[in-house]
Amino acid sequence: MKKSTLTLAVALGILTQQAQADFINDSKATLKLRNFYINQDNRNHGTNTDYNYQEEWGQGFQLDFTSGYTEGTVKFGVDAIGLLGVRLDSGKGRHGNRASTGYGGLVFPTDSDGRAVNDFSSLGATAKVKISETELRLGTLTPKNPVISTNDGRLLTQTFEGGQVVSNDIKDLTLTAGQIEHVKGRNSSNNEELSIAGANNARTGRFSNQFRYAGADYKLTKDLLVQYWYGGLEDFYKQHFLGAVHNWAIGPGVLKSDFRYFHSTDDGKNGDTAAYYTTGYYGGTTTKGKVDNDLYSALFLYTVAGHTFGGGYQKSRGDSDFPWLNQGDGSSNYTITDSQIQKFGRAGESTWQARYSYDFAKVGVAGLTAGVVYLKGDNIDAAIGDRTEWERDITVAYVVPEGPLKNFGVMWKNAMWRSDIANTKDQDENRLILSYSIPLL
Repeated sequence: MKKSTLTLAVALGILTQQAQADFINDSKATLKLRNFYINQDNRNHGTNTDYNYQEEWGQGFQLDFTSGYTEGTVKFGVDAIGLLGVRLDSGKGRHGNRASTGYGGLVFPTDSDGRAVNDFSSLGATAKVKISETELRLGTLTPKNPVISTNDGRLLTQTFEGGQVVSNDIKDLTLTAGQIEHVKGRNSSNNEELSIAGANNARTGRFSNQFRYAGADYKLTKDLLVQYWYGGLEDFYKQHFLGAVHNWAIGPGVLKSDFRYFHSTDDGKNGDTAAYYTTGYYGGTTTKGKVDNDLYSALFLYTVAGHTFGGGYQKSRGDSDFPWLNQGDGSSNYTITDSQIQKFGRAGESTWQARYSYDFAKVGVAGLTAGVVYLKGDNIDAAIGDRTEWERDITVAYVVPEGPLKNFGVMWKNAMWRSDIANTKDQDENRLILSYSIPLL
């Protein structure tokens, strides 16, 4: 909070001296409203006796301000984001906070008596500088790329603190580099340091305040994008990514092919200090150790007349599970298997998926869409033999296309996850989300 306030003060000081018409005229402000309900039916087996049923409901407010730029060769601007979450319903038995982790519950932070707080809020600011087609941003960021991906799956969005530069000065080539120091979780008002699975317990875990990343996205043709990215969390892991996305017009439709490969290794203390170890399977009964993972995948989507048919495969190799920035209270990664409940990147895991979606605009119902995804993972390495898991996700959404309620959205997401992995719980989950955006400037 203090860093964001300082960033905003510096930016406003610059802009007070250099304010121009473009800065004011190109500014935009939007109030985003999100009403979010979620329930989880956790069907326990093994020795896991955590919460059998969790349920919370809240109203979220997100105010986004984006300025224009001052005139001149070096242009200045400032963005800001304000977040507020208000509890509408919860209960101590349904909140879902696990005392052993010290994190908040399903949607809200936890107060001193173990209940969901009445409300929580935060403010972030970003100073920006632009020269030609290169932009530097410093402050609150919401990056989404192959090595760091902002999570927006609850009431309020996750945000990061750091700096990032993006250059589009070379035709068809986008270059990106950045450093992240802190994260603000989707159910938190506090800045936290960064970690990975296995080391991210809030009370006893190990954390780092230095995640560096860089990447290049190059359009070889109008239909073919190739990518290379690097991400490294100090004392935890180093990760290289190669990707290619191709669109091919076949008959009346388009086939999209998406290929991804991650190579992840240990860094610093993760290589020899148990407190920094991640999860996986290392032989015998050893389930924690250093990062050692190769993950590759292919996803194919064919879209025609409103229908999208898809299928994909992903393989995780090495002793460790696939690593990504995961401080312990909700996160996302850039895999084709990052689903509503699970990620499907465990040590040794092979995952097949099938998906289908339909856009009802093709039959005269603009704004209505629906889809289903099924994933099956097997060959998961474990001391008791290979394990399996599967997940089925259904999404139905409607966005009002015109009239007084234009852009008002309703979405229902249902997921079912089952596994024979030791000390886990089967899970059914429902989310109901109402959303609306109000332009203010």
